[in-house]
Amino acid sequence: MSRHKSQDRRVPAGPTQRQLRAGELVRHALVEILREDDLADPALSGVSVTLSQVKISPDLKHAVCFVEPLGGEHAPEVVAGLNRATRRLRGRLGHMIELRFTPDLKFVHDETFDVATHMNRLLDDPRVRRDVMARRDEAGDEDSDGKA
Repeated sequence: MSRHKSQDRRVPAGPTQRQLRAGELVRHALVEILREDDLADPALSGVSVTLSQVKISPDLKHAVCFVEPLGGEHAPEVVAGLNRATRRLRGRLGHMIELRFTPDLKFVHDETFDVATHMNRLLDDPRVRRDVMARRDEAGDEDSDGKA
């Protein structure tokens, strides 16, 4: 019974080391560009942006850049402004990094900051604190009795 080569291929669980290195290279270069350049877009004037992550496609030709405006205000407008400036940003990026291809850029709002804020609010809730403290007390009683 013969097996085809396509059956032997394994689908990677996540990004490869190459993708991770390229993503960090692009992220660092874009941070420098955004810090130094004055992009002529009203949505971006006077706005500080956190570039939290860059995910690169396996062929290194496409990059999704996750951004969060400082303070989280006007995120849709800032993301739209960055996407309008991709041609200029990509041109500058091509001069700063040493990759065979300069990836196409797409900017999206990084929702992880909102999720973290929501989780912190939940954990600060007095009812949740009470339940956590009750669990700690129960765990402490079991330890003192010698029971596991």
